[in-house]
Amino acid sequence: MNPAIHASRFDGQVAVVTGSATGLGEAIAERFALEGANVACLDNNTIDNASTAALVTKHGGEALDIDCDVRLADSQNDAFNAVIERWGRIDVLVACAGIFVGGAITDIPMERWRDIEATNLTGVMVSNQLAAPHMMAQRSGSIINVASMAAKTSWPNSTEYSATKSGVIGITRSVAMDLGPYGVTVNALCPGNTLTDMVRKVSVEVGAELDMTGEEWLEMRANDTALKRLAAPWEMAGVVAFLASDDARYLTGQSIEVDGGLILS
Repeated sequence: MNPAIHASRFDGQVAVVTGSATGLGEAIAERFALEGANVACLDNNTIDNASTAALVTKHGGEALDIDCDVRLADSQNDAFNAVIERWGRIDVLVACAGIFVGGAITDIPMERWRDIEATNLTGVMVSNQLAAPHMMAQRSGSIINVASMAAKTSWPNSTEYSATKSGVIGITRSVAMDLGPYGVTVNALCPGNTLTDMVRKVSVEVGAELDMTGEEWLEMRANDTALKRLAAPWEMAGVVAFLASDDARYLTGQSIEVDGGLILS
């Protein structure tokens, strides 16, 4: 975990994190707890999500462990209602729930397309929609939508993922315009390859197509960056915490690439 923790930056605040069970979502939930927030952990992976909620509690925050499938608007609505019933406010939303699937454009089953669209794109839109009224009423708040470097560039066999993550940036820009007059900031995080279970799984699948092992593929991707390494989840969590903090009050509508210098712009 990053040693540079601002222990009281989010004291008394409420953070909602979707996709909190593992990977980036888990690291983000932990980061907010370490900085004093109460955290609502939303995920349909109930076993690992319970572990994340326990981690939040271990660090001194109150936790809500909510079984939530972001693909279902009713499930998200119930989850957000539970947060408001518990704490009466939402100060931070991190829409982190997402999946990766890939394949050639000639081989994209409609069922698979609908699933990734429901998770990565509609799920984010609904999260933003549900958080917005509370932040507007408070005239404060921060939304961070997790996109991807694949939102700004593409690789072979990534049509579904790139399309949905590009859409997340579009949502972010539009919601930033809608909520700006209420003092609410809305930004997108575009992570590079980060050492999560999802990326390790992708490395095995994509590496096999290139006649490489998963570790060889990860090493290749690391060497593509200026820093010559991949990210740890806590490094993404630190950027999310910055975007939610008072230090970023005049930063909104942006898509921030955190990729070790893979895409230089």
